[in-house]
Amino acid sequence: MYLMYLSLAWVAGIFLGTRVNVPSLFMFAALIPLSLLFFRRYRKSSILVSLVLLIFFSAGFYSYESLHQINENDLSFYNDSGVREIRGIIARDPDVRDKNTHLYFSASEMKTGDEWHEAKGNVLILVPRYPAYRYGDVLLITGRLETPPVLDDFDYRGYLAHQGINSTMLYPKVEIIERDRGNKAMAWIYSLRNRLAETLARILPEPQASLAQGLALGIRSNMPTSIKADFTRTGTAHLLAISGLHLSIIAGIMVSLGIFLFGKRRYLYVWLALAVVWLYALITGMNPPVMRSASMASLFLLAELSGRQKNAFTALTFAAAVMVGISPYILGDAAFQLSFLAMAGLVCLYPPLQSLGRITVDRVISEEGPLSPFARFISDSLSATFAATIAVWPLVAYYFDTISFVGPFATLLVLPALPVIIAFSFLGGAMGLVFIPAAQVIGWIAWLFLTYVLFIVQVLAESPLVYLETSFITITFIATYYSILTLVIWLVSQRRRLSSFIAPMANKAQLAVNKSKAFVSSLSLKLVVPPLLTIAIAVSATAATLPDNKVRVSFLDVGQGDAILIEHGTQQILIDGGPSPQAISAALSKAMPFWDRSIDLVVSTHPDADHLAGLIEVLKRYHVAQVLQSTIVSSSPLAQEWQSFFVTKRIASTIAQAGQRISLGDEIVLNVLNPLPELSTEAENGSDTASIVLRLQTGKISFLFTADSDAETERALIMNRSLPVCTVLKAAHHGSATATTSEFLSVVSPEAVVISVGAENRYHHPSPEVMARLRQVLGDKKIYRTDIQGTIEFITDGEQLWVKTAKLALE
Repeated sequence: MYLMYLSLAWVAGIFLGTRVNVPSLFMFAALIPLSLLFFRRYRKSSILVSLVLLIFFSAGFYSYESLHQINENDLSFYNDSGVREIRGIIARDPDVRDKNTHLYFSASEMKTGDEWHEAKGNVLILVPRYPAYRYGDVLLITGRLETPPVLDDFDYRGYLAHQGINSTMLYPKVEIIERDRGNKAMAWIYSLRNRLAETLARILPEPQASLAQGLALGIRSNMPTSIKADFTRTGTAHLLAISGLHLSIIAGIMVSLGIFLFGKRRYLYVWLALAVVWLYALITGMNPPVMRSASMASLFLLAELSGRQKNAFTALTFAAAVMVGISPYILGDAAFQLSFLAMAGLVCLYPPLQSLGRITVDRVISEEGPLSPFARFISDSLSATFAATIAVWPLVAYYFDTISFVGPFATLLVLPALPVIIAFSFLGGAMGLVFIPAAQVIGWIAWLFLTYVLFIVQVLAESPLVYLETSFITITFIATYYSILTLVIWLVSQRRRLSSFIAPMANKAQLAVNKSKAFVSSLSLKLVVPPLLTIAIAVSATAATLPDNKVRVSFLDVGQGDAILIEHGTQQILIDGGPSPQAISAALSKAMPFWDRSIDLVVSTHPDADHLAGLIEVLKRYHVAQVLQSTIVSSSPLAQEWQSFFVTKRIASTIAQAGQRISLGDEIVLNVLNPLPELSTEAENGSDTASIVLRLQTGKISFLFTADSDAETERALIMNRSLPVCTVLKAAHHGSATATTSEFLSVVSPEAVVISVGAENRYHHPSPEVMARLRQVLGDKKIYRTDIQGTIEFITDGEQLWVKTAKLALE
């Protein structure tokens, strides 16, 4: 117990050091109890204990102050003082997001005047998504060091400070000096993690792929904002964060599973849980928050292994004191606080809840019944979940200003799927490094459970009164709650005979299940039914998504950009990928069957970001057989990254030329109309004139895809007599005034027009002039827009044409 008191005194001193400034003279106040030894003959041990506690308290206080003195070697000393040149290294795996990348940059040198001098400190750098950066890259950056802002509803400065970051730099000039200078072991771990993430993206559609990455690998940057919001509203956001709460639940589940599989002999269940926790920490990147959480989880498991569960809280407190001593800033970190409280809940609340659950199970279901081991496993897993949840919910409500009324219920429904998702995501990701077809089969099982989790979360998120936005959770409320909780835990530890309270409730429950008990106990196929049911659901889902003989042309809603998917049977052609990797992944996952992870042909009409950025993600996630690209040459980082994929992925690439024909069978032909020779040879870097123009013909129905071609392209095609009439026209350049001329419309004579455009885009597309021309030719009802109607799908058998939209158009 003394060790726990010393740890608490040390942490309390550091906490006070973050709040007030006290002259160094006051440190000698810790010696006041020493004088009492000369006046008191008794209770000397108490006086000595008080003396040591005060010394630890004072040491913690002044250690924090000494660590936070800023001098001229600290980067934060130069915040908001102009442009700086800094050398350093990317110290963590880059956080690649939809449109940019966050780099955790650790500085080593800074240039002041004409001289370089030693520097220390960490900077959060925002850079474009391309070119790609890696852990261990040594960079020379030139830009403005800025103090992180404090936003209206979020202390962003404090959030970064808790991670050891006191400066930011937005889109600096970056020069890569060296590669692979980081720790080799960490580089291997990050590489493995990224390869597993890429494999999951290849074998799973969206949003299942990003959810699997979040649950299994701790990568949440690819997850759609709407999905994150649903998890927050339903109180299940803790399942997405690799934190102490997450690992405490996993540790509890693994202990329960180990007991279910092996019993308590030789403590195999503890070794299983330890192995899974550290394997999980390894795969998720071994970041400091994960390491702290895994260490705390290990203390709980080692206490179980040594049979000293009562000492687990003391060890947990000591470990927290050591962590705070090494990095005092983590004391204010929400992740650290949640990790500590979650593990404290597991240490203090899990045993009584487990005992309570097992007593209930034994009373409701006979101890010798066939379902008793499985029921105990479920009960133990739920006990671990509730123990962690009870310990952290006030803090979660305080930081996020929400209380979820369905949180426990949602967690109860989602939790059984979590181990299966993590296991099959790992297994599928690992198998994908060796043999993709086998990984896809494994991924289908993960897909079922991921879809189940998404369904539960989305349904509950849309229910009324799912959560309450509140501000009544104050520091006083939190202190009162944990004081009461501590008192309750102490009372329970003094009164272990709880059976008298459970017996009446258990008797009622036993009467309610008497009729069903005989039926349940007769199920001899209990181990066969779950896999058979899984296979049946998988087969049914696959059969429901099998293709038919019709041609489907989907103009995908990807924001301000183009992305068109052509499907016939099992063949798919993707024309452009839009500006957002996240948007194209989500759109393709909705349009294509979940089991289909291949695309026969990808067409890059020209290298502008609003057409090309998403295609790089497509090459990562899907097996692409061939690429057709334009004659336009671009030196942008995005275009260079795109070209590098043909070398690394060994994908066949063809340069488009007018006159090429691509057959999809059954007299379905895709013709290349542009670039014409006279346009492709004159095309300059970034010119829209040489954009690829395609025409799809199937029976009496035809589609004209014009990419970002301009009026000059339209005139050339008309003069070359390359433009027969079409049924559906994709308006060029998102409805820009630079194209879709009256002469062009009179030649192609479309029956319907689609405009791929982003809502409230900064270019104000489509232009009023183009809309006026289209209304004159077609009226309003034959003009379709992705910003209004979402993804627009045309279905044809060559004779008739049907159209489906994701949203109803507003009149």
